[in-house]
Amino acid sequence: MEFRKSQTIYMQIADHICERILAGKIPPGGRMESVREMASQTQVNPNTVMRTFSFLQEQEIIFNKRGIGYFVAEDAHAKIKTMKREEFVKEYLPEFFKIMEMLEIDFEELKQLYLETKKQEAK
Repeated sequence: MEFRKSQTIYMQIADHICERILAGKIPPGGRMESVREMASQTQVNPNTVMRTFSFLQEQEIIFNKRGIGYFVAEDAHAKIKTMKREEFVKEYLPEFFKIMEMLEIDFEELKQLYLETKKQEAK
């Protein structure tokens, strides 16, 4: 896993796990990798992975069955979408709108650019 300097490693791992859950790669009720397995996969200290799992538990995205492991909560998908949406609105949109204003891109032009992008992705 390639880490960025702009965000803590444990949060980058949490984002990666959330993306996997949203993509359906780990279904609701599905078992997560162990702390050691995840540490090996991401090439980080197990304490960093434990911090990630603790964060995801606090957000009620995963839960621990003592002695068995960590599992994805049944409503994890909805919770992740809510969390990511709030993050997007608070962190990315203000900068995005600022750039749109500087470049004088109006919403109609943005809509056209969006539709063109979706069309190209479909090919």
